[in-house]
Amino acid sequence: MMKEIAERLRGLRDSMDMSVEDMAAQTGIEATTYESYETGEVDIPMNFICQVAQLFKVDTSVLISGDEAHALSYFVTRKGRGISVERSKAYKYRDLAGGFKNAKATPFLVTVEPNDKPIHLNTHPGQEFNLIEKGTLLLEIDGKEVVLEEGDSIYFDATKPHGMKALNNEKARFLAIIL
Repeated sequence: MMKEIAERLRGLRDSMDMSVEDMAAQTGIEATTYESYETGEVDIPMNFICQVAQLFKVDTSVLISGDEAHALSYFVTRKGRGISVERSKAYKYRDLAGGFKNAKATPFLVTVEPNDKPIHLNTHPGQEFNLIEKGTLLLEIDGKEVVLEEGDSIYFDATKPHGMKALNNEKARFLAIIL
């Protein structure tokens, strides 16, 4: 899946007639980091994909799946459906609005597998809302740790370094809305 997304990123950059350096500058990351995303060999953060989609006015679903969104009035995602992206063994994303054209927010159902690795922090423009559906999640935001349990939610400034980890050796599932 990452290889296909990487190809679509490269295709978008080529169609915009931009160099790797230009694309990196536009997205606020190092050119070497952006270049590694285009290889498809490294994890491309979902928030980066959303950022590129917003920046270049493309539907997130196009970058994720290659399919163009068509729904203008409403879009239904049935249980267990939605465009699925497995960024790594630890994170699985399911795009819940992939068929809605020009969506203003990107809702994902995210599953975090338990592991003993340190929390990987990232940042992205905008804000984020998370609602815990199952399990317990440790969320680190701007140097502070917050434990969220089923039914808890959090809204935060996504420009602050943040990352998460499933607790109690059980997977956690939550609704994430990236604005």
